[in-house]
Amino acid sequence: MNIEANGIYVDGTFGRGGHSREMLSRLGAEGRVIALDRDPQAVAAAAQLPDPRLTIRHARFSDLLDVLRALDVHKVNGVLLDLGVSSPQIDEAKRGFSFRQDGPLDMRMDPQSGQSAAEWLMKASGKEIGEVIKVYGEERFAKQVARAIVTARSQQPLERTRQLAEIVAKAIPTREPRQDPATRTFQALRIFLNQELEELEVTLPQCVACLKPAGRLVVISFHSLEDRITKRFMRAQSQPAVPARLPLRESEMPRTALKLVGKAIRASEREVAENSRARSAMLRVAERQAA
Repeated sequence: MNIEANGIYVDGTFGRGGHSREMLSRLGAEGRVIALDRDPQAVAAAAQLPDPRLTIRHARFSDLLDVLRALDVHKVNGVLLDLGVSSPQIDEAKRGFSFRQDGPLDMRMDPQSGQSAAEWLMKASGKEIGEVIKVYGEERFAKQVARAIVTARSQQPLERTRQLAEIVAKAIPTREPRQDPATRTFQALRIFLNQELEELEVTLPQCVACLKPAGRLVVISFHSLEDRITKRFMRAQSQPAVPARLPLRESEMPRTALKLVGKAIRASEREVAENSRARSAMLRVAERQAA
């Protein structure tokens, strides 16, 4: 993040405040962190952090520019997006994200908004279910899983996470080593219901728009589809739009919006040993160029 003591930083995914706390610890008295989260429980957790330099808003990160305008903030020194589901959401059975615990089949990051997984699965066609599991979960047995779900719901309502996990496990003929057969299906439903990829595509341009020169955009992803969107966006914003083979001197090249900072960073073996959920994390950094 390249923290400046008196800078303004955005934590687009507050969660339980790990990143915000670290930013605050590096800021001076005039520094500021503006945090967003769509989960009411995360917002409530932020309210327990007594630091006047922290501002929390209950909002999706795709509302970034609207939030900043309402706060009369025009430019910031950095934006951090830590994508995907948070550990508290996974660990709390009643949120319905985990196939390892039995709970209501919900999966909404904001339980006050949108359809739950149970509601959608009872209404969607078999074709729609199969497409979601294939596209967002990259599940090669998506058709078999979709058929099993349609058959099961005709016999009784789908209401519990373990109920769905058992249906998926029976539908998948072979299992990947060290991976629960329900992993990809649960992941797909969560990403689809919360519109996670669409949110990311809408948010990344807003991050560039609100960054000061030399301000940094930092994105941590845990899924190949998220990382692909981030990688392509940063690469596109860091390459000049010049026709191929056009003879230009370096000084004549148009300035790009972003400059890539290093290569993608993966969690070290030590970090994974301390926190197994970091094993699939991918961090990418880009810096705003002067206009």
